[in-house]
Amino acid sequence: MADPLQGRVDERALDEVVRFTSDLIRIDTTNYGDGECRERPAAEYVAELLADAGVEPTLLERTPGRTNVVARIPGTDPAAPALLVHGHLDVVPAEAEEWSVPPFSGEVRDGVVWGRGAVDMKNMDAMVLATVRAWARAGARPPRDLVLAFTADEEDRGIEGAQFLAGKHAALFEGCTQGIGESGAYTFHADGGRRLYPVAAGERGVAWLKLTARGTAGHGSKINRDNAVARLAAAVARIEAHQWPVRLSGTVKAALRGLAAEYGIETDPDAPDFDVDVLLGKLGLAGKLVAATVRNSANPTMLSAGYKVNVIPGSAVGYVDGRLVPGGEEEFRTTVDRLTGMDVTWEYHQHGHAIEAPVDVPLFTRIREAIEAFDPRARVVPFCMTGGTDAKQFAALGIEGYGFSPVELPEGYDYQALFHGVDERVPVEGLRFGVRVLDHFLMHSL
Repeated sequence: MADPLQGRVDERALDEVVRFTSDLIRIDTTNYGDGECRERPAAEYVAELLADAGVEPTLLERTPGRTNVVARIPGTDPAAPALLVHGHLDVVPAEAEEWSVPPFSGEVRDGVVWGRGAVDMKNMDAMVLATVRAWARAGARPPRDLVLAFTADEEDRGIEGAQFLAGKHAALFEGCTQGIGESGAYTFHADGGRRLYPVAAGERGVAWLKLTARGTAGHGSKINRDNAVARLAAAVARIEAHQWPVRLSGTVKAALRGLAAEYGIETDPDAPDFDVDVLLGKLGLAGKLVAATVRNSANPTMLSAGYKVNVIPGSAVGYVDGRLVPGGEEEFRTTVDRLTGMDVTWEYHQHGHAIEAPVDVPLFTRIREAIEAFDPRARVVPFCMTGGTDAKQFAALGIEGYGFSPVELPEGYDYQALFHGVDERVPVEGLRFGVRVLDHFLMHSL
């Protein structure tokens, strides 16, 4: 008897998702920042697979070589709002000597696909391609228009990718009210055998800062109380030591309520005496899903000053990775003003507002149903991402974004640590699970 959940996913699709993931990994699209990247070979690969499935791709570039692919699949109900499905083609750098396998080999070994991009996020790109091609073979159409976007430059500032598309080609996204992308709906094994699937319904804002200290240049052997390096170092130390106060967004409150319910804990995040740190302690491993999103944060990441050990430079520069909870932007600015002091100036190196999407909507219900259809033990919970994705850029078009890149994972698999980490990899069966879930969701997304 045929499996009623098989949908349009055939054996070929289950093989293709593995092959496409491996092929995309082998196309080195390392984004070193400051424009040093070339996504075009991966974009052409994607475009060819779409065209072969009867989907017309459009290749768009702000800068030669920094290529995006956008395509629209007409739905059966032209009056229904369209859904954006997006994934990026670039990846962060990888130091080959630190890896167990060459990071751009795309090797499939022991039931696992290895390589940079396996989880961030060429796996999702491959799932989308395999699903669309399965529909073409089955003669199937989704209930509403789908706009597929494979973007450049997500791993830097999005200037060549989603920002360019949203700013210069907004017409391609006409009718889109909601979207899915990275990174949620993966198996999170919590205490007591709980199988959680966190789905992002919010993202902290981005506030990457450039700090500049100026002073008087001079000989390193002389006393100098106007030392730019010392001023910058003091400011950076104050920023690192600062304890940011708790600021709970609506998404985080929903996450806390959902997780507490799974653990049988009564809680009210709106109560005056609510202590989030106490609750996080009771949630065990699941607390990791929320802990980094209950406050603003600012982590010093880069320092640059001087050119010789016996020369005091006239300036010093530092960079800070700041992240903003929804509603926390003004507090962040005034706090950074105070911590940097009079002797250090700061500016945004990159700035993006926090975003939130509602969880009490039919789309989130459809997400939950799709995951639970293929993992009956699943418990879907909303969460706020610590970092950011292209969803921020598309939010400027009024598109509510959800992190939904489904992957089933075995116990002991620290998926979050593999994002930008060493030995990035994804289980073959996890990819196949993702194709089944994605097919089911997209065909029932209304």
